[in-house]
Amino acid sequence: MLTEKRITVTGGKGFLGRHLLKKFQSSGCANVTIADLPEYNLTDINDIRRMYEETKPDIVIHLAAKVGGIGFNQEKPAELFYDNLIMGSQLLHEAYLRKIEKFVVLGTVCAYPKFTPVPFKEDEIWNGYPEETNAPYGLAKKMMLVQSQAYRQQYGFNSIFLLPVNLYGPGDNFDPASSHVIPALIKKCFDAMDQQSNELVVWGTGSATREFFYVQDAAEAIYMATALYNKSEPVNLGAGAEISIKDLVMLIADLAGFTGKIVWDKTKPDGQPKRMLDTSKALKEFGFVAKTDIRTGLTKTIEWYKNNRHLLKK
Repeated sequence: MLTEKRITVTGGKGFLGRHLLKKFQSSGCANVTIADLPEYNLTDINDIRRMYEETKPDIVIHLAAKVGGIGFNQEKPAELFYDNLIMGSQLLHEAYLRKIEKFVVLGTVCAYPKFTPVPFKEDEIWNGYPEETNAPYGLAKKMMLVQSQAYRQQYGFNSIFLLPVNLYGPGDNFDPASSHVIPALIKKCFDAMDQQSNELVVWGTGSATREFFYVQDAAEAIYMATALYNKSEPVNLGAGAEISIKDLVMLIADLAGFTGKIVWDKTKPDGQPKRMLDTSKALKEFGFVAKTDIRTGLTKTIEWYKNNRHLLKK
């Protein structure tokens, strides 16, 4: 009964965190607290210990991460590795020391090998090195899977590891310095229309494929896993469908109302060639299946951006 539990969500002020908090609150969970900057620097062991002492959780859901798109990963690989590794490792260890009932880890699809058979199955996760541009981030997050399984084996500590694919939706990060592909493209479309430009420059060739997971579906999946799943094996969370970057760009341009020319900057990287998850384990283990298709999700996201872009940093 999650409604009776004290739940702490790291990174609760972030994009996914805000939607997850709404899900918990609408489900009757009254004792949900946030552990995030600036109150807690979760790379600092003293702040982690203070967070546990002040929030006294029964369950911890670890969403906090330093994260960004391809450009951000190329610019700051060391920070992405260190901050994510040290944050996750210390949070889980301190949870074990305090006999926390359950620790829920949000991993990343970037942990999968660069060349993984599509759709990605959870047992493929160790069969190769991740795509180079985001390997430091992906590997740092994947170390929490190793830690989770080791602590269950030695200590009987209950932690689970969830692998969400790329998220998007209302309230996403639209900062061009660190945003992912969907919010970056939406912003580019509106900026081009503001400037009356007839061209939209997009990185890569458009040939790569991606799966995109609507954030409210992701919140539902995490809620269900927190309530129902108690095993060490990782579980994919996604929509179960892929789209090429070329088709994605065309769809976003159409929904946003941009009618100009798409120019592909082929000097820039595509990232991982193909990315789509096998989500059958989530259905089998805790009954989750995504409800929102890409067109519906993009329509809601673009509408949110249109209504809120004046409030966002330029």
